Amino acid sequence: MSTLKDIVCAPDNRDKIIDDTVKLVASEVSKKGGISGLAIKAGYKVVNSLKPTLVRDAVNNLLDRFVDKLEPFYADWVAKDKNPPFDAFLSNQASAVANALLSVTDERARKVDNATVKKTYEKLRPQGEKNVIAAVPGLGQLMGRYVK
Repeated sequence: MSTLKDIVCAPDNRDKIIDDTVKLVASEVSKKGGISGLAIKAGYKVVNSLKPTLVRDAVNNLLDRFVDKLEPFYADWVAKDKNPPFDAFLSNQASAVANALLSVTDERARKVDNATVKKTYEKLRPQGEKNVIAAVPGLGQLMGRYVK
C-alpha cells in the first residue's frame, strides 16, 4: 500500500500538486472579505511583491512536512476503506487538519529571516486556523485528484 508521501511526492505528481496548491492559495485569498480579508489580501500582495515565487517556493519547501502531517489522516481514510471520498473525509475533520498543517507553518515562521514576511505572518496568524479550515475542502478536492 502506498503512503500519501509516495503519491504526493512522486516525480509525476509533485510539480502538479505544487502548482495546484499555489492556485488554491490564490483562490482562497481572493475569496476573503471584510476587514480581515483586506488584511489577508494586503499581506498576500506584500509577500508576492517581495518575491513573486515565494508562495510556490514555500509550498515546495514545506510540502514534505505538510504531507507528513496529513499522513495519519490518509492512513485512517485507507483503513476505513477510503469511504467517504478523501475530500469529504478531510472536511469532516477540518479543524484537526488545519491545526496539523498550521503546526508546520508556525515552526517555519519562527525560523524566517525576512522581518517583513515574519511580521506579516505573525499579524495574520490569529486568523490562520479559521482561514485554513475554510481551505480544507479545496485541499481535499486537490488531494482527491491524486489519491484514489
